[in-house]
Amino acid sequence: MKRYHVYGLGAALVDTEIEVSDRDLAAMGVEKGLMTLVDDQRQQQLLDHLSGHLVHSRRACGGSAANSIIGLSQFGGSAFYSCRVAADDNGRFYREDMRAAGVDCPPRADGDDSNGTTGKCLVMITPDAERTMNTFLGASAGLSMADLAPQAIADSEYLYLEGYLVTSPDGRAAAIAAREMAERNGVKTALSFSDPGIVAHFRDGLRDMLGERIDLLFCNSHEAMSWAQTDDLEQAAAALKQIANTFAITLGADGAMVYDGTQTHAIEPFAVKAVDTNGAGDMFAGAFLYGITRGLDFPSAGRLASLAAATVVANYGPRLQRAQQQQLLAQLGLN
Repeated sequence: MKRYHVYGLGAALVDTEIEVSDRDLAAMGVEKGLMTLVDDQRQQQLLDHLSGHLVHSRRACGGSAANSIIGLSQFGGSAFYSCRVAADDNGRFYREDMRAAGVDCPPRADGDDSNGTTGKCLVMITPDAERTMNTFLGASAGLSMADLAPQAIADSEYLYLEGYLVTSPDGRAAAIAAREMAERNGVKTALSFSDPGIVAHFRDGLRDMLGERIDLLFCNSHEAMSWAQTDDLEQAAAALKQIANTFAITLGADGAMVYDGTQTHAIEPFAVKAVDTNGAGDMFAGAFLYGITRGLDFPSAGRLASLAAATVVANYGPRLQRAQQQQLLAQLGLN
């Protein structure tokens, strides 16, 4: 039996979530609904502009793959996460917060940037619940193969990669190396496209990260159709079958579509009043991975993931409390 259900690799970001208006975004020259990489100075300019706005999030460790791994862990799964932080207060907090969530991570590595800054993500939420992210990668930009834990990869059922890694040459190389380690050790591989902008601008790099075929792919409908270069979801799903053995496509308020390698299943949505879509896809992936590594079939795992994602968007922030997640399992009779 493997020690970990999932080994995750991705950015280490400390999140700040702020309510904004569409007018705010336009005034700041921020493109709505996407993740944009910025430097520390630009991020501070945005924060200065938004001073006085309502801040919803307390300090918490984040990053797309990290949110998924935490979600899996708080359902009861076992997980390991590799990332890179700086030797600053946020970096120390990040490792402590990750461990408090039940996720194993390496002790402070020699490669941690003693002179740098731990990555930060400014998440701006508009009244329609859409999230727009401006991210300063900080130390995460230096994530490399040196940050991998080969034994932990080999001792996992799944390797999970975030598509955001493609934006950094070293991060992309680390993702490819991790996938190759997993394949050599019979570990299944999973990847999230992460963001429509990633698919649009880093297509070739994503192909390299996917390899010949990925075992499990996560994306939303916009990312799927962007990858397939079509506006037809069925055509997009057919294109994904060429690069992934199985996949899950989230459809927002319409639920999800999951493909188990043989059959496509429609996953019905759970109706909620959305206040913040930040973290919905991350939670879907974490809950789905928890489900399939605990023996659920794809429709059952999809139902859990759909409920978990709906619960996240009905709250502010990309994470739920452990007790909330256990209540979701009880609601579906899975605990």
